[in-house]
Amino acid sequence: MTRTIDIDIGGTFTDCFLVWDDRTVTGKSLTTRHNLSLGFKRALKEAAGKLGSSVFDVLAETDTLRYSTTIATNALVERKGPKLGLITTMGHEDTIYIGKGSQWAHGLTNEEQRNVAGMRKPEPLIPVEMTVGLRERIDCFGNAVIPLKREEVLEKVQYLVDKGCRGFIVSLLWSFLNPAHERMVKQIIRDEYPDVYLGNAPVMLSSEVAPKLGEYARTMTTIVNGYLHAEMKEELTSLAEDLRDDGFTKPVLIVHNTGGTAKTSRTTAVATHNAGPVAGLLGAAHLAQTLYDYDNVIVSDMGGTSFDIGVMARGSIRFYQFDPIIDRWQVNLSMIETKAIGAGGGSIAWIHPTYHTVQIGPQSAGSMPGPAAFDMGGTQPTVTDADIVLGYINPDYYLGGRARLSKQRAVDAIREHIAVPLGIEVEEAALRIKRIVDGNMGNEIFKETALKGFDPREFVLFSYGGAGPTHCSGYAGYVGVQKVVTFPFASVFCAFGASTMDVMHQYEQSKHIILFDPRSGSLLDDFDTFNRTVEELQALAVRDMQGEGFDPGRIIFSLELEMRYGTQLNSARVPSPRILVQSAEDVQAVLDAHTNEYKVVYGAIAAYPEGGVEIDTFVLKASVPMEKYRFPEFPLGGADPGEARKGRRQVWWEEGPRDTDIYDRALLKAGNVIEGPAVVEAEDTTYVIPADKVFRIDRFLNGTIESA
Repeated sequence: MTRTIDIDIGGTFTDCFLVWDDRTVTGKSLTTRHNLSLGFKRALKEAAGKLGSSVFDVLAETDTLRYSTTIATNALVERKGPKLGLITTMGHEDTIYIGKGSQWAHGLTNEEQRNVAGMRKPEPLIPVEMTVGLRERIDCFGNAVIPLKREEVLEKVQYLVDKGCRGFIVSLLWSFLNPAHERMVKQIIRDEYPDVYLGNAPVMLSSEVAPKLGEYARTMTTIVNGYLHAEMKEELTSLAEDLRDDGFTKPVLIVHNTGGTAKTSRTTAVATHNAGPVAGLLGAAHLAQTLYDYDNVIVSDMGGTSFDIGVMARGSIRFYQFDPIIDRWQVNLSMIETKAIGAGGGSIAWIHPTYHTVQIGPQSAGSMPGPAAFDMGGTQPTVTDADIVLGYINPDYYLGGRARLSKQRAVDAIREHIAVPLGIEVEEAALRIKRIVDGNMGNEIFKETALKGFDPREFVLFSYGGAGPTHCSGYAGYVGVQKVVTFPFASVFCAFGASTMDVMHQYEQSKHIILFDPRSGSLLDDFDTFNRTVEELQALAVRDMQGEGFDPGRIIFSLELEMRYGTQLNSARVPSPRILVQSAEDVQAVLDAHTNEYKVVYGAIAAYPEGGVEIDTFVLKASVPMEKYRFPEFPLGGADPGEARKGRRQVWWEEGPRDTDIYDRALLKAGNVIEGPAVVEAEDTTYVIPADKVFRIDRFLNGTIESA
């Protein structure tokens, strides 16, 4: 038996998924942006109440608490970070200000990118006057060719201190090969500027945050991490103190965007960016493999603010963001890839001033003031308002009746901002909002699968998020998906996903190794460099896991390699079939893995091993498995859902208004079948079943939507 708490903080709601021995309960609260811990506690209080217990008693008896947070993202968006100083190699002080040509477009929406004349480079997180250069040099082989001088470091650091520096970013050339100079700078700062003088000013080294090739991205990763560090440290420290006061004495595990969790002390701020959607993807993959034996799954999360998509193909989540962007900045992180667009329940509908057509998002009403129907000051129409007008959402049963919505406010907002300007009825305007948001989501799913070389019709779609079951039949139809799977805990699915994640640390090191030399036609025969790189990363993993209290014997290692053909610029991430290489056969196995991966993505004709094969970066994952909740199975009963029928109401469908059966999700049993059109109401979401669909409850009490 296990007892765990998993919290996911989203843009609109804070979600709690609680495993208590053989039970699971959920809690949900509006996100309190001014103090995230308030929403945290409210969601936990609701879940604890369903157990008939108090927050204090639940926390005191909890084995593990995992936390997925938007602290880092919010701090960056609001530009609330401290004044930082950048210490780099002399002659390269302007690297981050020059940036890349694509920096102009990084982080902008498609609409903003189309307005080329209005595009602007982002304001630097570190102003030019807070950047200094040192006369030092590590060459491309890791050799120190110009030594670092202590006196110069002291001079430049004092200049930054006099300018009001509250944190230091150190990014020197080729430091990922030889971090000696960066470490010397950090030690000098610590020796000369103790906390009693300078305060707790962090010193961030690029060789520790992102030890990979790529000067600009490595530096920006370290800057973003330093910029977010203070805000995140303050929030998590405050949360930990509150939890201790409430009876929780164990470490809090933070969810990472690499697909694992770690203690706060082993968490960097940038590792928390987009962690919630990654947790949802991991949770979906866990269910797909343990309950259904599915290999190809598209996961879709329609929440209050955004619509997130992830892909599991051939039983593996192996897609990573290429040149990931955080806010407006390219970073050098191995973040599991999920895509997001502004298409949530709170996304605002508006009319394009030029084309006079309805647009959805990316602006969101968020949790405050929220959709117009929330009656908390919001006046703009949203997707949720449209769903209320169409009769999908019962305004008297929102969040199980704990929140009462105003249908009249929703009608007024859509009439004023959409219906009257277009000269149409309110219901037609609401239908247009639904069609457009469903089309936007379907289009994004198609791009996310097709551009990876897959046919979405060969995938099962998992739909979750508070608004997912309401719209999944709509957006699934745009890509031809035949089966949609929904879940009783759909609205807190990312919190559930965190409960399936293991403790995992990821270690990266750029190291260039030629596996196959096309000039000589020979395979790598000197295995020492390969193995030594892996063993050094393993030693770091063992040290860190022991420091967190884990037995090294429980650690499971896996290796991924960023590889490319010798004639190509960009590399691809390949799971390595060997942790260490001991023979020519081992090397050949690694080569074959790269070729096979390349063929899947780009086609067999695109593979070109004759051009040589090279390794750019080693990525070692060290994980400790955690106990996971086992879903019970229920015997399939009769198809008749009559016991769950709770009434009828008028609902607007594509073919027009129709009196529609309404069902209570909590009363449906395994084996029940509902033929559309129908609406199924749950405490925290609503399932909309069109006339051409059938909704079935399977043996795990999950729901599937398929063509009639």
